Amino acid sequence: MPEVVRFGISTDERLLERFDALIAEKGYVNRSEAIRDLIRNALVEEQWNVGEEEAVGTVTLVYDHHFTDLSDKLTEHQHSHHEAILSSLHIHLDAHHCLEVVVLKGRANDIKRLAEELIGTKGVKHGKFVATATGEGIV
Repeated sequence: MPEVVRFGISTDERLLERFDALIAEKGYVNRSEAIRDLIRNALVEEQWNVGEEEAVGTVTLVYDHHFTDLSDKLTEHQHSHHEAILSSLHIHLDAHHCLEVVVLKGRANDIKRLAEELIGTKGVKHGKFVATATGEGIV
């Protein structure tokens, strides 16, 4: 295990009170864990801003499968990018609507572009891309 370094932070008392309330609500056991997560999030965000490193993400799509050829278009688009798609999950929400979750891995810029293309497919009612890192290089 790497050596632990302790450091101090000076902040406004009201800000700290709000932070303590937030981390308690989220279930953190202490400030250190919450601050470590904030640092990790900033590092992952920077990785995405650079866009060249390998990353992973999920695309969640909701659509009406009765929309003209939409299911076929989404499937074809995924097949044409098979190297970036690790997995997909298709759920029938009701008689008309489907939820699809696609797991992507590749260069950050590339998988972001692919996610935007899937979300932008005509007939998709809602889409959301969630990006993260592979865990490589993050302590």
